[in-house]
Amino acid sequence: MGQRARAAVVAVGFEVISMKAQIVDGWPKENRIRILISDSDASEVNSLRRTILSDVPKMAITKVRIEQGTTVDDNGATMESINVLPDEQLAHRLAMVPIPTFLDEFLFPEDDPNNENLVEDQWGSPQSQIIYHCSVKGPDADSGDEFKVVHASDLNVLGESKLQILDEHARIPLTLLTPGQYLEFYAYASLGRGRDHAKWAPAAAVGFEPRKIAKLDKARKAKVLYDLELTLSTGKAVDAKLFTKNICDDIDDVIALQRAMYQVGDGTGREDDFDNAIIFEDVPGEFVLSFEGDGSLAPATIFNYAVKELASRFDKIQQQVDVALA
Repeated sequence: MGQRARAAVVAVGFEVISMKAQIVDGWPKENRIRILISDSDASEVNSLRRTILSDVPKMAITKVRIEQGTTVDDNGATMESINVLPDEQLAHRLAMVPIPTFLDEFLFPEDDPNNENLVEDQWGSPQSQIIYHCSVKGPDADSGDEFKVVHASDLNVLGESKLQILDEHARIPLTLLTPGQYLEFYAYASLGRGRDHAKWAPAAAVGFEPRKIAKLDKARKAKVLYDLELTLSTGKAVDAKLFTKNICDDIDDVIALQRAMYQVGDGTGREDDFDNAIIFEDVPGEFVLSFEGDGSLAPATIFNYAVKELASRFDKIQQQVDVALA
């Protein structure tokens, strides 16, 4: 089936629940992942889904200091610190740039001892903050270019090189500069959680579904689907070879086959001839969780941290109940 997630068995609730997790073969794919969760139910898996969205922390840019004024370029022309976007919109775009996150190396700003006895506006130290600098000039007036795009790659980290914006995010556009304009700013990133702002959510499209198996119920009528010569997203042809002893239980194949069913479903004119030749059945207690990370954290790291966070939360509830009933 694939490698196990590091924290595969979780104690949650008021009893020990053996929730098992295993990464589906072939995943992660870039920042996307599918995980088979077994010995569980929908409420528990939904708790994981919510925890991934709301409670797994990541780094994000939280404030920007934009330098104001004018400067003179190499040709003696005066350039003004301005760009085509309002400062607030630029700050918002910066907040959504994925920042490489190393959870074991940084503290939340409120937990940083260097911030003790300081007002929040003055918070910031290498233990809880990453600083990026950007300095870009618009195109020369005689270059013929109408504008220059400022990209995420123009952010230069003031610190370890591993904190530099990843290559996969380098082409994220931030704003435009026209001739006579320049942009210089310092951006400050810190840890936060998605429940406080979407910029701290490490993943998107977090969803789950019951694990299903496909059964070939009427082999002859299934030919209606086979004759369409479809290919699944897994690269396999839609034909009888998908089934072993009339069963297809490969997770990716089954999910892709469900989508292929739209070609013989209601409104296609083929539904009567097909006559539900292939049926799908839920596997009790098993679910497929899938999501896409934004690149700040590896998908498996996001899942493992969510499991750890959820287990810790229920442990605290258990302790409170024990105290109340003592």
